[in-house]
Amino acid sequence: MSVLVVTSLGDIVVDLHTDRCPLTTKNFLKLCKMKYYNGCLFHKVEKDFLAQTGDRTGTGTGGDSVYKFLYGEQARFFEDEIHPDLKHSKTGTVAMASAGENLNASQFYFTLRDDLDYLDEKHTVFGIVEEKEGLDTLAKINEAYVDDQGRPFKDIRFSPMPYIDPEQEIF
Repeated sequence: MSVLVVTSLGDIVVDLHTDRCPLTTKNFLKLCKMKYYNGCLFHKVEKDFLAQTGDRTGTGTGGDSVYKFLYGEQARFFEDEIHPDLKHSKTGTVAMASAGENLNASQFYFTLRDDLDYLDEKHTVFGIVEEKEGLDTLAKINEAYVDDQGRPFKDIRFSPMPYIDPEQEIF
């Protein structure tokens, strides 16, 4: 399954690892469907490292999982889904920006270079951007002018587009 992410700098297609990371991809897809992410800022861009988003406050300190909306405050975070074979080896890897072990909510990041293997098994990798599906947009984000906190001087926003659920019949 894939999600089209429309940014102010171009489009990105994220291919999701739904079979390997069901909690994480369900969280991401449900937040997309309920328009939680619409208009979110890329609040942190570190050149040749990562671009982080998913916090509706735009500060990097907020965010809630879909499970909070379903089950209350005690379910704000959900568990890691770490798989040793899902790695930060390619530009365009998509992973949860967790606040610590088993503290995943809504924030996530795109890697902006290959071989960030020291992040492996610390963050849930749940998607990838394939060549010709948005790596050019990630390259533009990577070139953004940022302040000393990594926040782009010119806002970069995104909204994931509605998707067609393959389990849903279309008449």
